[in-house]
Order: sequence, then C-alpha cells, then structure tokens
Amino acid sequence: MPILDENTLDFISRSPEQTRRMGMRLGAMLHPGDVVCLQGDLGAGKTTLVQGLAQGWGSLDSVSSPTFIIVNMYRRPDESQLFHLDTYRLESAPEASMLDLDDMLDAGPLVIEWPERIESILPAERLWLELEYFDDEQRRIQIRAQGAHYETYLAALRESAFGGD
Repeated sequence: MPILDENTLDFISRSPEQTRRMGMRLGAMLHPGDVVCLQGDLGAGKTTLVQGLAQGWGSLDSVSSPTFIIVNMYRRPDESQLFHLDTYRLESAPEASMLDLDDMLDAGPLVIEWPERIESILPAERLWLELEYFDDEQRRIQIRAQGAHYETYLAALRESAFGGD
C-alpha cells in the first residue's frame, strides 16, 4: 500500500467483496453534505463500491447504476437519504446544476459517478476515488481527500483497513 502523500491512499482490491468492504467502511462515515466522487471507466468497480457504501451507510435498498435515470436515492430506516448521481449521460456542468445538488447535499451524502464531467460545479472539498480495472478480480483504488473534513475520513479508512500508517 504505497502512500503517495498524506492525503492519498492507493491500494489494490483483489475481489469484488474487498471493494464492497472498502465501500462499507467509507459508507459508515458519511453524513449529509458529504461528496464522494467515483472516477473510472466502465467495469472499474464503481457500482460494486457503491453497493458497499450504501450498505455501510445503513441503506436497505438494493443498489444499481443510475446511468439511465441519472439519480438513485437510497433510504435508511430513519428516513435519511443517500444520493447516487451518474453524470455519464449529462452533456455539461450547467445541465447538472439543474439537478439541484445543494438540495441533495442538505438531505444526505452525495456519491457521483463520472464526476470529471461536472467538476466545475462540485464543492472544492470532497473525497475523490479513482478506480482502475486490472483484471476480472482486481481493481486499483486511489482515494484522495480534498479538505480537512475528508482528510479525517481518509485517516479513518487507512486505520480501519490497514491498521494505520
């Protein structure tokens, strides 16, 4: 697990289950207003990670990629909401701004697939995960914390997944 800098965690997931478990660890930390960006090609493991993330957050809903409907909302028994936005089919950041991201962020955490398409309208502080396909089982996942709030998440992920530095 090379540490590129103190705000970046880089590791290889050796199975979909391991990717899901990392998502579960992250999901358990999320609060309203949190932004988690998932960048990676088709097949990189974004939906698998979100399945774990939603489960760790406490959602009982099944997770699927919102490619055709743009936004999925997952609920917890306490009526909290988690938003899963897929910007693949959006033409521009202004088009995404019509989705009212601020209302979503007020209501719950927001997970964004293909965030590079709307980066200009995203908050400067966020957690950015880049997923890369290696083979049928393995994925490289690089997590970058942007802002002090997300640096605490990264430190907690590093500790829970790998036992510290």
